[in-house]
Amino acid sequence: MKKEVNDKVVIDIKDLRKSFGDQKVLDGITLQLHKEENLVVLGKSGSGKSVLIKCIVNLLKHDAGSIKVGKHELTDIKEDDLIEVRKKIGFLFQSAALYDSMTVRENLAFALSRLSKEFSKEETDQKIMEALENVGLPDSIDKMPSELSGGMKKRIGLARTLVVNPKIILFDEPTTGLDPVTSREISDLINETKAKFRNSSIIITHDIDCVKTVADRIAMIKEGKIYKQGSLEEFLNDEDPYIKSFFK
Repeated sequence: MKKEVNDKVVIDIKDLRKSFGDQKVLDGITLQLHKEENLVVLGKSGSGKSVLIKCIVNLLKHDAGSIKVGKHELTDIKEDDLIEVRKKIGFLFQSAALYDSMTVRENLAFALSRLSKEFSKEETDQKIMEALENVGLPDSIDKMPSELSGGMKKRIGLARTLVVNPKIILFDEPTTGLDPVTSREISDLINETKAKFRNSSIIITHDIDCVKTVADRIAMIKEGKIYKQGSLEEFLNDEDPYIKSFFK
């Protein structure tokens, strides 16, 4: 059954282009993310998926085109406005990107410290514990990243994202390197996060089991362009050999 999606646009990308030297990575991408939607971006390695979400948070500067997050246009955006945009966006890196020298508690507290509002120690501790409970790992609060499994690091990475209450989450290969059982747990957690916090997400992945679990809508990138957009059902029923090669 197709999941219901609120059609309000939270990210609006038009004719986005990004090259590295002579290599065109994004070659005219037009794409929208709707409110309370899980949008999966699918494509082969090197197709520009990760470059796309890095452009969305201005970790990479796009060469041409438009990226609008809410009311903010990112082209030539002022630094103060960019900071406000980034406060609304959580970015879950492929490696989880935890600080190795910090405990789980300190990793999450550092994320909170980046917000303009100052929290008391009690407020900080409460928010950290709530975030850890949301990913099922409250007992890991004083562990070091080296003491965590790959799946636990992904969960803590998500907790660090959730602790700042983002409206949008960008997931870069959330199940890469995980065993099938843990991969399914992470995929289920993405759905649980959307249901509880009503956020909008872009999920970059080539894990078809993850796609089948989380996707409200799919956008496939091929050679820097959007090759097809549609529901999971539309992709599963498509006879195009290129698309079928992903869903074997």
